[in-house]
Amino acid sequence: MAQKFGGKYSPDGTVDTSHDAPARNSFDGANPDAAGARSNVLFTPAIVLVATTFSDGAIPLALGLVGAGAMLLAAWLLRAGLRAEAEYNARKVARRPALPRKTISSVLTGIGAALAVIAHADSFQILSPVIFGLAGAGLHLAAFGIDPLKNKGMEGIDTFQQDRVSRVVDEGENHLTAMSDAIMRAGDRGMEKRVEQFQRTARELFRTVEEDPRDLTAARKYMGVYLRGAKDATVKFADIYARTGDAQARNDYAALLDDLEQGFSARTRKMLLDDRSDLNVEIEVLRDRLQREGVKLS
Repeated sequence: MAQKFGGKYSPDGTVDTSHDAPARNSFDGANPDAAGARSNVLFTPAIVLVATTFSDGAIPLALGLVGAGAMLLAAWLLRAGLRAEAEYNARKVARRPALPRKTISSVLTGIGAALAVIAHADSFQILSPVIFGLAGAGLHLAAFGIDPLKNKGMEGIDTFQQDRVSRVVDEGENHLTAMSDAIMRAGDRGMEKRVEQFQRTARELFRTVEEDPRDLTAARKYMGVYLRGAKDATVKFADIYARTGDAQARNDYAALLDDLEQGFSARTRKMLLDDRSDLNVEIEVLRDRLQREGVKLS
């Protein structure tokens, strides 16, 4: 669908500044898909394997189909593993992935390579498939690495509280995903970028709570009730704007996002200040104890 773009350098020279978003680097907080072209290309060998064994008889075809299935599953697991690893790296506090997807993907790649050799061999052999299978698995591990093997930043954190935080964060992420899906129906790229900016602000709150689960009580309303309301408002705006293109509805929705973003930012700052106050109290208590023990502090 054709879209009309305007702005400072357009012929009409008009700019809508009624609800300008705060100045911010457009790439700040961006979250590119970790499963890029290098993982997507691994779906290709499965197609080639089926195509090259399709007319070689029943047994080679069966082996080719099984090998292709192993390669497809390996590629799918690799995509999921790369995304899980990206989430792990993006957080200061994170648990290791429960399922080692990248490692399993390497094993399946080796199995698929071995079956591909067997399917194309004139006679049954053992050594060649094993060599090619080990080589495929090894190259896969060398290219993509293994999954994170230990938790990160979990020392001194109550795991029960961390589990509660994880459930609330997952609920909040579902609301943010629903907002992204809904705003695309409006067909307004400017509002899509505005929603993305609000999502980055909301995720800053998520990360703050993950780092200190004690903040969950203060932030739960923001991560649940307010985000659910933002999702519902986004759905209604997208439906109205897609049908009518109502400029007033757009301005009202932009104002809502401004208010929400300011509220989320203020809550994040307050939690950080509270954490710093707690640290200062701990430092003063430790100083008093050291002085009572006769340790002179400068």
